[in-house]
Amino acid sequence: MPYHVNSKMPKSNVEKNKEKAKKEVKKEKMPKPLNKPSKTLNKLQKEYMKEHSKKHSKEHNEYMIKMMKLGMCIEQSHKLSMKAVGK
Repeated sequence: MPYHVNSKMPKSNVEKNKEKAKKEVKKEKMPKPLNKPSKTLNKLQKEYMKEHSKKHSKEHNEYMIKMMKLGMCIEQSHKLSMKAVGK
C-alpha cells in the first residue's frame, strides 16, 4: 500500500530532534517567584546567607542573592544557583 500525501508518514531524525529541543526548552523555564521582588534581602535571608556563604563559592552566593532579590525563596534560589554555577 503506497503512502498518500495526507497519511501519517514516519518522522525523520531532524524532526524528532527539533521536538526534543522544544521539550527541553520548556523544562528549563524559571520557576514562579514565591515572593515579591525587592532591592534588598530581609533579615532572615541575610542571616541564612551568612551561614550559607561559608560552604559555597562567591559566584554561587552572588547568584543566590540575585535570585532572592527577584523574588525567589531560599530553596528556589539555591537550586537555580547549583544548576547554573555549582557549589
